Amino acid sequence: MAKQFQEIKAVISGDVISSTSLVEEDRVELEKRMAWLLGFLEDKFGVFGRIIKGDYLECVVGNPANALRVALAIKSFVKAFEVQSSKNSKINNRIKLFKTHGIRLAVGLGELSRFDPDKGIIDGEAVYLSGRLINVAHSHNKERVVIKSTLFFASSSEALNEQFQAMFALLDELISKATARQSEVLFWKLMGENESEIAERLDISQSVVNQHSTSLGWNGIEKAVDYFNKTIQEK
Repeated sequence: MAKQFQEIKAVISGDVISSTSLVEEDRVELEKRMAWLLGFLEDKFGVFGRIIKGDYLECVVGNPANALRVALAIKSFVKAFEVQSSKNSKINNRIKLFKTHGIRLAVGLGELSRFDPDKGIIDGEAVYLSGRLINVAHSHNKERVVIKSTLFFASSSEALNEQFQAMFALLDELISKATARQSEVLFWKLMGENESEIAERLDISQSVVNQHSTSLGWNGIEKAVDYFNKTIQEK
């Protein structure tokens, strides 16, 4: 039976950057990993997610206050995936865009008129807001790809948009500079693991984890996630 929602929900729409330029082996592996990620996020945050055509995803975040944490987790998870380069310069330029940005994501905050996970139905303001931003930013068929932003926020509240759009842009710029290993550390930090747990998981020293955390600006990212969470909870 479809669930009816009266309260505000968060929907995250995402589009993997330059996915068609990846070799088949990498595309298949990335799709498998994203399927694992959605299952993991469902268990941890009550997220319902689905992958469409292998490179587009939609997620309903049960608690909208967790939307930024979940979005950054998705972004860092995809950026942590190391792909093969190409000898073709045009293709390799697109692969570099994947390595830099990973995935384009938009968080839409609004009502859901219909939500039926069993039938794959997600309908309402939140999904329209997030999907529209991704479609506007999509660059699949462009000969020359210029990516300026890959992390967006939209709601019906101009006050919230003003609060978060600039913050999302700054986080986007910060994370775009992270290496694959730093992105991996960021993912597990966002999942609440401490440095010793991450060191054991990744088979590296705790001091190396600390170095990666400092280099990627974890303190600022954590404050932004906490601020978003607190602000949404108060609405």
